[in-house]
Amino acid sequence: MKPTREEAQALLESHVKDEYQRYHALMTGTAVAGYGEMFGENSDLSYVTGLLHDIDFEEHPDKHPGESLKWFKEWDYPEELIHAVEAHAYGYNGFTILPQTKLAAALMACDEMCGIFYAYRKLNPVPFGEMKASSVKKRFNEPRFAAKIERGTITRGCEALGVDIDSHIANLVRFLAPLA
Repeated sequence: MKPTREEAQALLESHVKDEYQRYHALMTGTAVAGYGEMFGENSDLSYVTGLLHDIDFEEHPDKHPGESLKWFKEWDYPEELIHAVEAHAYGYNGFTILPQTKLAAALMACDEMCGIFYAYRKLNPVPFGEMKASSVKKRFNEPRFAAKIERGTITRGCEALGVDIDSHIANLVRFLAPLA
């Protein structure tokens, strides 16, 4: 598989300097890998896709994820990873590709939701695995909470993935539990 988890981590560290963005990448990679395992797919590919999904955001926010898509093609990364990263940006910077795979749907569902989980944890500093899904859902339903989070993207991702929002939140509580 190209790249390995270790290579992806090194690549992330060379392009992403902001600690929050690095942690968001870790959260998203962990969450997407959880779905990979749940659906019997390649959890390493799922993790790497989630880890690298925003790799160009810091350097090229107005083109994101266009630059990373170019890099991934040049580096001969798997088409499934490239499609997922492109689809996660649906409606952003002119991207119009919808998810066609479980991996792409998982990335779309998890990316913004990890932002909700991060904001919730800042407000209620409990480990992810001890969060109450019902409390996270309440915050998800409050548009003023983490107001920049695009909830429609999460909903679209969940629909493409075939999970309802309650199950999605409960899954992320479980998937993110190992993170500090």
